[in-house]
Amino acid sequence: MSDGKVDLRQEQAATLSRPRMTYLPMARMLFRAMDAAYGKELTYPKVRMLETLARIPYQAWETRHYSLLSTRHKDLAEVERAEKVIGWGRSAQDNEFWHLLVIEEKMRQEGMREGRFWEAMAPRLACFKYAWFCRILARLNLRRAFYLNAEFEDHAEHEYMHFVATHPELERQKVEGDVIQKFGPFDSWADVFRRIGLDEREHMNNSFRFYGTPERVVPYASIPGSAP
Repeated sequence: MSDGKVDLRQEQAATLSRPRMTYLPMARMLFRAMDAAYGKELTYPKVRMLETLARIPYQAWETRHYSLLSTRHKDLAEVERAEKVIGWGRSAQDNEFWHLLVIEEKMRQEGMREGRFWEAMAPRLACFKYAWFCRILARLNLRRAFYLNAEFEDHAEHEYMHFVATHPELERQKVEGDVIQKFGPFDSWADVFRRIGLDEREHMNNSFRFYGTPERVVPYASIPGSAP
């Protein structure tokens, strides 16, 4: 999260002017599966599923690094790196969970209800499959897991900012509820979703850092001299 000096509108414009990453086959497969289940356009039910899954990679990395701490605790450099990944992962999980609570509140305010399968069974099934996938990838190729997450978060950032651009009514919708204002204050629902989109950029940036390509970090457009 930022220190409150970020111009959310300027950051949205910066996102929309920046090309998306060239996604590798693994990421494209995940995106197509989501599109097949929920449609290509971003909707609140689709966002809820995305945010339900978003915490899982961080959980897999935390488990992986606790395992490393148990067997390689004499390697102080490895311990320091593991502690950084675990600390970041916990913070990112909390942030992604806030996103999920926000989406749930928005759907409640809109009076949106889905059938039992989409509200309960589909998320459980998707989480079960994705959790195993993330655990295996973290074991086999942790750097690749970081890069996949960067792709996932880049996709999410662009989707949120595009969603705001194509739903001007959000600019007029006032924000109510303590859960939503946790990282506020926000003047409108448009700003809430801009903030979530910017959170996803920050998650992408950290994924690049741990992947080993800090030069790909995207700085704030509204903060002159913001460092990668």
